[in-house]
Amino acid sequence: MSHPATDALTPKAMVVLQDRPVVPFTTWLAEGLRLCSETRRGLQVVTPPESRITMPLRLVLTGPDSRWVIRADGGYYDGLTGVPLQWDGAAFVVDPEARAYAPGYTTPPTAPIGAQLTVTFRVRHTPETAIGGAAEQMCRSLTDMPPSGWGTSEPVTGVWRVEDLGEMFGSRVSAAVWLTVVGGGDGGRPVVGTMLLSQVDDAAEEAVTLVIGYTDPQETPIASLPAIIGALAAEFPLVSCFAQLSPGNADLTTGPRWVGPAAPIGLAVSGSAPGPPGVAGQRIGEARSPTMWYSLGDGRRQDGWQRYQQLTGYLRTQAS
Repeated sequence: MSHPATDALTPKAMVVLQDRPVVPFTTWLAEGLRLCSETRRGLQVVTPPESRITMPLRLVLTGPDSRWVIRADGGYYDGLTGVPLQWDGAAFVVDPEARAYAPGYTTPPTAPIGAQLTVTFRVRHTPETAIGGAAEQMCRSLTDMPPSGWGTSEPVTGVWRVEDLGEMFGSRVSAAVWLTVVGGGDGGRPVVGTMLLSQVDDAAEEAVTLVIGYTDPQETPIASLPAIIGALAAEFPLVSCFAQLSPGNADLTTGPRWVGPAAPIGLAVSGSAPGPPGVAGQRIGEARSPTMWYSLGDGRRQDGWQRYQQLTGYLRTQAS
Protein backbone atom coordinates (compact mmCIF):
# COMPACT_ATOMS: atom_id res chain seq x y z
CA MET A 1 0.00 0.00 0.00
CA SER A 2 1.44 3.41 -0.90
CA HIS A 3 0.48 7.05 -1.10
CA PRO A 4 1.17 9.22 -4.15
CA ALA A 5 2.66 12.08 -2.08
CA THR A 6 4.85 9.89 0.13
CA ASP A 7 8.62 10.43 -0.05
CA ALA A 8 9.47 7.26 1.87
CA LEU A 9 7.34 4.37 3.03
CA THR A 10 8.88 1.85 5.41
CA PRO A 11 7.42 -0.80 7.72
CA LYS A 12 7.54 1.76 10.56
CA ALA A 13 6.75 5.14 9.02
CA MET A 14 5.39 7.21 6.17
CA VAL A 15 7.77 10.12 5.60
CA VAL A 16 6.60 13.27 3.80
CA LEU A 17 8.91 16.16 2.86
CA GLN A 18 7.44 19.66 2.97
CA ASP A 19 9.14 22.95 2.09
CA ARG A 20 6.64 25.76 2.62
CA PRO A 21 6.27 28.59 5.18
CA VAL A 22 3.15 27.14 6.82
CA VAL A 23 2.34 23.43 6.55
CA PRO A 24 -1.37 22.61 7.06
CA PHE A 25 -3.09 19.27 7.57
CA THR A 26 -3.93 18.93 3.89
CA THR A 27 -6.27 16.44 2.27
CA TRP A 28 -3.45 14.16 1.24
CA LEU A 29 -1.81 14.32 4.68
CA ALA A 30 -5.21 13.30 6.09
CA GLU A 31 -5.27 10.39 3.65
CA GLY A 32 -1.70 9.52 4.66
CA LEU A 33 -2.69 9.53 8.33
CA ARG A 34 -5.56 7.18 7.55
CA LEU A 35 -3.19 4.77 5.81
CA CYS A 36 -0.75 5.02 8.73
CA SER A 37 -3.50 4.20 11.21
CA GLU A 38 -4.57 1.17 9.19
CA THR A 39 -1.01 -0.16 8.83
CA ARG A 40 0.31 0.85 12.30
CA ARG A 41 2.88 3.25 10.88
CA GLY A 42 3.87 6.67 12.16
CA LEU A 43 3.39 9.80 10.04
CA GLN A 44 6.61 11.83 9.95
CA VAL A 45 6.66 15.26 8.27
CA VAL A 46 10.08 16.73 7.43
CA THR A 47 10.47 20.51 6.99
CA PRO A 48 13.21 23.17 7.11
CA PRO A 49 13.53 25.19 10.36
CA GLU A 50 11.81 28.19 8.80
CA SER A 51 8.51 26.34 8.47
CA ARG A 52 5.60 26.51 10.89
CA ILE A 53 2.75 24.02 11.22
CA THR A 54 -0.93 24.59 11.86
CA MET A 55 -2.62 23.53 15.09
CA PRO A 56 -4.50 20.54 13.56
CA LEU A 57 -1.25 19.19 12.09
CA ARG A 58 0.51 19.73 15.41
CA LEU A 59 -2.15 17.70 17.23
CA VAL A 60 -1.89 14.92 14.63
CA LEU A 61 1.90 14.74 14.92
CA THR A 62 1.74 14.05 18.66
CA GLY A 63 0.29 10.61 17.89
CA PRO A 64 2.19 7.32 18.36
CA ASP A 65 5.40 7.15 16.29
CA SER A 66 4.49 10.38 14.46
CA ARG A 67 6.89 13.33 14.43
CA TRP A 68 7.59 16.77 13.06
CA VAL A 69 11.17 16.38 11.85
CA ILE A 70 13.30 19.50 11.32
CA ARG A 71 16.17 19.28 8.87
CA ALA A 72 18.89 21.74 10.00
CA ASP A 73 22.69 22.07 10.16
CA GLY A 74 23.28 18.67 8.60
CA GLY A 75 21.12 16.87 11.13
CA TYR A 76 17.56 16.48 12.37
CA TYR A 77 15.56 17.30 15.47
CA ASP A 78 12.00 16.99 16.70
CA GLY A 79 10.21 20.28 16.07
CA LEU A 80 7.90 19.85 19.07
CA THR A 81 10.42 18.69 21.68
CA GLY A 82 13.85 19.76 20.38
CA VAL A 83 15.27 16.25 20.81
CA PRO A 84 17.95 15.40 18.21
CA LEU A 85 16.87 12.64 15.82
CA GLN A 86 18.55 10.18 13.50
CA TRP A 87 17.34 7.95 10.68
CA ASP A 88 17.55 4.27 11.66
CA GLY A 89 16.74 2.94 8.20
CA ALA A 90 12.99 2.72 8.83
CA ALA A 91 12.03 5.89 10.73
CA PHE A 92 13.34 9.00 12.47
CA VAL A 93 14.11 8.07 16.08
CA VAL A 94 15.70 9.80 19.07
CA ASP A 95 19.48 9.96 18.76
CA PRO A 96 20.72 7.86 21.73
CA GLU A 97 24.05 9.71 21.77
CA ALA A 98 22.51 13.18 22.08
CA ARG A 99 22.98 14.93 25.43
CA ALA A 100 21.39 18.33 24.70
CA TYR A 101 18.52 19.87 22.83
CA ALA A 102 19.13 20.94 19.25
CA PRO A 103 20.59 24.50 19.08
CA GLY A 104 17.93 25.54 16.58
CA TYR A 105 15.21 24.60 19.06
CA THR A 106 16.67 26.55 21.96
CA THR A 107 17.34 29.71 19.92
CA PRO A 108 14.77 32.29 21.12
CA PRO A 109 12.27 33.46 18.49
CA THR A 110 12.68 37.02 17.25
CA ALA A 111 8.95 37.77 16.87
CA PRO A 112 6.74 38.63 19.87
CA ILE A 113 5.09 35.63 21.55
CA GLY A 114 1.45 35.71 22.62
CA ALA A 115 -0.59 33.08 24.40
CA GLN A 116 -2.71 30.08 23.45
CA LEU A 117 -5.62 28.99 25.62
CA THR A 118 -6.42 25.27 25.12
CA VAL A 119 -9.75 23.86 26.28
CA THR A 120 -10.32 20.11 25.95
CA PHE A 121 -13.69 18.61 26.84
CA ARG A 122 -16.01 15.66 26.29
CA VAL A 123 -19.80 15.51 26.31
CA ARG A 124 -22.09 12.51 25.78
CA HIS A 125 -25.20 13.54 23.95
CA THR A 126 -28.78 12.74 24.77
CA PRO A 127 -31.50 12.59 22.10
CA GLU A 128 -32.29 16.21 23.00
CA THR A 129 -28.80 17.69 22.46
CA ALA A 130 -27.30 18.49 19.07
CA ILE A 131 -24.01 17.00 17.91
CA GLY A 132 -21.58 19.88 17.49
CA GLY A 133 -23.64 22.04 19.82
CA ALA A 134 -21.12 21.84 22.67
CA ALA A 135 -18.25 22.97 20.42
CA GLU A 136 -20.40 25.82 19.15
CA GLN A 137 -21.36 26.99 22.65
CA MET A 138 -17.77 26.91 23.90
CA CYS A 139 -16.55 28.79 20.82
CA ARG A 140 -19.23 31.46 21.28
CA SER A 141 -18.36 31.83 24.96
CA LEU A 142 -14.66 32.32 24.29
CA THR A 143 -14.73 34.33 21.04
CA ASP A 144 -18.27 35.79 20.85
CA MET A 145 -18.72 33.93 17.55
CA PRO A 146 -19.65 30.39 16.49
CA PRO A 147 -17.15 28.34 14.48
CA SER A 148 -17.11 29.36 10.84
CA GLY A 149 -16.28 26.04 9.23
CA TRP A 150 -15.39 22.37 9.55
CA GLY A 151 -13.80 19.65 7.49
CA THR A 152 -11.70 16.50 7.56
CA SER A 153 -8.55 18.41 6.52
CA GLU A 154 -7.28 21.94 5.86
CA PRO A 155 -8.44 24.25 4.48
CA VAL A 156 -11.89 23.35 5.75
CA THR A 157 -14.64 23.36 3.14
CA GLY A 158 -17.83 22.98 5.16
CA VAL A 159 -19.77 25.99 6.43
CA TRP A 160 -20.53 25.49 10.14
CA ARG A 161 -24.08 24.19 10.73
CA VAL A 162 -24.71 21.74 13.59
CA GLU A 163 -27.52 20.21 11.51
CA ASP A 164 -24.95 19.14 8.91
CA LEU A 165 -22.71 17.56 11.58
CA GLY A 166 -25.61 15.53 12.94
CA GLU A 167 -26.58 14.30 9.47
CA MET A 168 -22.98 13.45 8.60
CA PHE A 169 -22.35 11.52 11.82
CA GLY A 170 -25.67 9.71 11.55
CA SER A 171 -24.74 8.49 8.08
CA ARG A 172 -21.48 6.94 9.38
CA VAL A 173 -23.41 4.45 11.60
CA SER A 174 -20.84 3.45 14.28
CA ALA A 175 -17.66 4.80 12.64
CA ALA A 176 -15.77 7.53 14.51
CA VAL A 177 -15.27 10.83 12.68
CA TRP A 178 -12.31 13.22 13.18
CA LEU A 179 -12.86 16.82 12.14
CA THR A 180 -11.07 20.16 12.04
CA VAL A 181 -12.99 23.18 13.35
CA VAL A 182 -12.04 26.80 12.63
CA GLY A 183 -13.35 30.23 13.56
CA GLY A 184 -12.38 33.82 14.09
CA GLY A 185 -12.43 35.05 10.50
CA ASP A 186 -13.19 38.64 9.50
CA GLY A 187 -11.11 40.10 12.29
CA GLY A 188 -12.42 37.85 15.07
CA ARG A 189 -10.21 36.15 17.62
CA PRO A 190 -8.57 33.11 15.96
CA VAL A 191 -9.72 29.68 17.09
CA VAL A 192 -8.75 26.30 15.68
CA GLY A 193 -9.65 22.91 17.02
CA THR A 194 -10.36 19.28 16.45
CA MET A 195 -13.45 17.23 17.14
CA LEU A 196 -13.75 13.45 17.46
CA LEU A 197 -17.30 12.15 17.14
CA SER A 198 -17.82 8.55 18.20
CA GLN A 199 -20.40 6.19 19.58
CA VAL A 200 -19.82 5.23 23.24
CA ASP A 201 -22.32 2.65 24.44
CA ASP A 202 -25.70 4.12 23.50
CA ALA A 203 -24.57 7.76 23.31
CA ALA A 204 -22.79 9.89 20.74
CA GLU A 205 -19.65 11.37 22.30
CA GLU A 206 -18.21 14.72 21.22
CA ALA A 207 -14.55 15.12 22.22
CA VAL A 208 -13.27 18.60 21.41
CA THR A 209 -10.02 20.51 21.67
CA LEU A 210 -10.25 24.24 20.96
CA VAL A 211 -7.20 26.52 20.93
CA ILE A 212 -7.70 30.30 21.04
CA GLY A 213 -4.93 32.76 20.27
CA TYR A 214 -4.14 36.00 22.14
CA THR A 215 -1.64 38.66 21.18
CA ASP A 216 -1.67 39.94 24.77
CA PRO A 217 -1.57 37.08 27.32
CA GLN A 218 -3.34 39.32 29.85
CA GLU A 219 -6.50 39.09 27.70
CA THR A 220 -7.06 35.40 28.40
CA PRO A 221 -10.40 34.94 30.28
CA ILE A 222 -9.03 32.76 33.08
CA ALA A 223 -11.34 34.10 35.79
CA SER A 224 -14.42 33.49 33.58
CA LEU A 225 -13.69 29.85 32.80
CA PRO A 226 -15.62 28.27 35.73
CA ALA A 227 -18.77 30.14 34.67
CA ILE A 228 -18.24 29.33 30.97
CA ILE A 229 -17.74 25.63 31.67
CA GLY A 230 -20.63 25.60 34.14
CA ALA A 231 -22.91 26.99 31.43
CA LEU A 232 -21.72 24.22 29.09
CA ALA A 233 -22.47 21.58 31.73
CA ALA A 234 -25.96 23.02 32.17
CA GLU A 235 -26.75 22.49 28.48
CA PHE A 236 -24.82 19.30 27.65
CA PRO A 237 -23.94 16.13 29.63
CA LEU A 238 -20.33 17.11 30.36
CA VAL A 239 -17.87 14.32 31.19
CA SER A 240 -14.80 16.47 31.77
CA CYS A 241 -13.16 19.73 30.70
CA PHE A 242 -9.51 20.69 31.11
CA ALA A 243 -8.05 24.16 30.48
CA GLN A 244 -4.41 25.16 30.16
CA LEU A 245 -2.44 28.17 28.94
CA SER A 246 0.82 28.17 27.00
CA PRO A 247 3.05 30.74 25.32
CA GLY A 248 2.62 30.66 21.56
CA ASN A 249 1.83 32.47 18.35
CA ALA A 250 -1.48 34.34 18.39
CA ASP A 251 -2.16 33.07 14.84
CA LEU A 252 -2.09 29.51 16.29
CA THR A 253 0.76 28.28 14.11
CA THR A 254 3.73 26.56 15.77
CA GLY A 255 7.40 27.10 15.02
CA PRO A 256 10.16 24.57 15.82
CA ARG A 257 11.43 26.55 18.83
CA TRP A 258 11.03 26.52 22.59
CA VAL A 259 8.76 29.38 23.68
CA GLY A 260 7.95 28.27 27.23
CA PRO A 261 5.95 25.62 29.07
CA ALA A 262 2.20 25.17 29.30
CA ALA A 263 0.60 25.37 32.74
CA PRO A 264 -2.80 24.16 33.94
CA ILE A 265 -5.73 26.41 34.84
CA GLY A 266 -8.33 23.92 36.02
CA LEU A 267 -10.27 20.72 35.51
CA ALA A 268 -14.04 20.23 35.56
CA VAL A 269 -15.54 16.78 36.11
CA SER A 270 -19.13 15.62 36.37
CA GLY A 271 -20.17 14.57 39.87
CA SER A 272 -19.75 16.08 43.31
CA ALA A 273 -16.41 14.79 44.68
CA PRO A 274 -15.07 17.53 47.02
CA GLY A 275 -11.44 17.15 45.90
CA PRO A 276 -8.21 16.19 47.66
CA PRO A 277 -6.60 18.35 50.38
CA GLY A 278 -5.37 21.58 48.83
CA VAL A 279 -7.44 21.24 45.64
CA ALA A 280 -10.95 22.01 46.80
CA GLY A 281 -13.71 21.67 44.26
CA GLN A 282 -16.26 24.36 43.38
CA ARG A 283 -19.78 23.44 42.26
CA ILE A 284 -20.60 24.86 38.83
CA GLY A 285 -23.49 24.41 36.43
CA GLU A 286 -26.94 23.45 37.64
CA ALA A 287 -28.22 21.00 40.27
CA ARG A 288 -29.60 18.64 37.59
CA SER A 289 -26.11 18.31 36.06
CA PRO A 290 -23.72 18.27 39.08
CA THR A 291 -20.23 19.31 38.02
CA MET A 292 -17.17 20.29 40.05
CA TRP A 293 -14.47 22.75 39.00
CA TYR A 294 -11.02 22.27 40.51
CA SER A 295 -8.76 25.30 40.18
CA LEU A 296 -5.15 24.26 39.52
CA GLY A 297 -3.39 27.56 38.85
CA ASP A 298 -3.24 30.72 36.78
CA GLY A 299 -1.94 29.07 33.60
CA ARG A 300 1.59 30.33 34.26
CA ARG A 301 2.87 28.64 37.42
CA GLN A 302 4.37 25.17 36.94
CA ASP A 303 3.41 24.00 40.45
CA GLY A 304 -0.11 23.63 39.05
CA TRP A 305 1.02 20.34 37.50
CA GLN A 306 1.63 18.93 41.01
CA ARG A 307 -1.98 19.74 41.92
CA TYR A 308 -3.07 18.21 38.60
CA GLN A 309 -1.31 14.93 39.46
CA GLN A 310 -2.76 15.01 42.97
CA LEU A 311 -6.28 15.64 41.63
CA THR A 312 -6.25 12.99 38.89
CA GLY A 313 -4.97 10.40 41.38
CA TYR A 314 -7.76 11.36 43.75
CA LEU A 315 -10.41 11.14 41.01
CA ARG A 316 -9.16 7.69 39.93
CA THR A 317 -9.53 6.53 43.54
CA GLN A 318 -13.06 7.95 43.69
CA ALA A 319 -14.00 6.12 40.48
CA SER A 320 -12.62 2.74 41.55
